[in-house]
Amino acid sequence: MKKSFWMPLCISAAVLMAACGGGEKKAEEKAPEETVAPAADNSMVADVSGKGKELMAAQDCATCHKETEKVIGPSFKEIAEKYPNTPENVATLADKIISGGSGNWGEIPMAPHAGISKPDAEEMVKYILTVK
Repeated sequence: MKKSFWMPLCISAAVLMAACGGGEKKAEEKAPEETVAPAADNSMVADVSGKGKELMAAQDCATCHKETEKVIGPSFKEIAEKYPNTPENVATLADKIISGGSGNWGEIPMAPHAGISKPDAEEMVKYILTVK
């Protein structure tokens, strides 16, 4: 008698648990849309900080760089002050991230990051050049 009472109850509980979670696929997350933000001069500029900043967080950038203070390498603010945000500078600095280099900011060389794609490095540079 006890067997027949518990069996349907256990089956019902298992079906309920399966129906309530786990079997559903989550919708794919969309990349954040580019937004427009005010610049220092009150003009409106595209906010590229999201993707570039996220890409940098997945790398070792913070070991040598911070946004507003010099660590081993220059701060992002110093880089943004030295290099105007032009397509040429974005490409040049992206190449520098990938291949490394030395001499522009002192004696300590920047390690190469050959595993970073050119488009990702460009997104990182676009973020760096927005730091004021």
